[in-house]
Amino acid sequence: MRFLKDLLGIFYPNLCLNCENLLFSNEIILCSNCKNELPIVNEKDTFIPESFLNFDLENFEAFLYYRKDNITQKLIHQLKYKEREDVGVFLGEWFNHEIKKRNLFSEIDYVIPVPLHKKKLKIRGYNQVDSFAKCISKGLKTNFSNKNLVRISNTKTQTKKSRFERYNESSSKFSLVDTSFYENKHVLLVDDVITTGATIESCVKALLKTKNIKISVLTIAYTLKV
Repeated sequence: MRFLKDLLGIFYPNLCLNCENLLFSNEIILCSNCKNELPIVNEKDTFIPESFLNFDLENFEAFLYYRKDNITQKLIHQLKYKEREDVGVFLGEWFNHEIKKRNLFSEIDYVIPVPLHKKKLKIRGYNQVDSFAKCISKGLKTNFSNKNLVRISNTKTQTKKSRFERYNESSSKFSLVDTSFYENKHVLLVDDVITTGATIESCVKALLKTKNIKISVLTIAYTLKV
């Protein structure tokens, strides 16, 4: 087995997703230098997207800051377009340590990833948020739920759209299969990147059709305004 592992290492070297240097045996996804350079959101930082002020959230947390050409963007790109779901696991397990340290999300009943439209899911083969969200649900020892909140409209990628376009195109895109499923529950809605907050706002509007629901939000990355 060791021989096969070494042989695979020759043809498929394990490289850092940021600097592309060879990883040591105790490193995954990122080398130690790049990992230390990740723009982690400080727990003392206070921010909230303006659109979130339209409704009451129990809590809002972000793990990393996102901006063009930084390490976070490279990780999200690999997770979203290169089938590197292990990036989501890596970040999810890392953020679970932060959750325990700060005693975050202590009473969550369901962890819900922001869904893809079924057509996009079929093309991509996976929802890039799922692997991260599953790790979080495992760390919280609670339920993972990706069937009840659904996306009912399909749009092209948001990457090159303006903030105005993203916001206007994100309204009324989501629906609940069963509006009583999360009744009297506290749910944690999870996304990969938040820019304007419009997608999350649309999800929250759908979730609020449930009676007596509490909603918290977690995102892998939050876009820094420039």
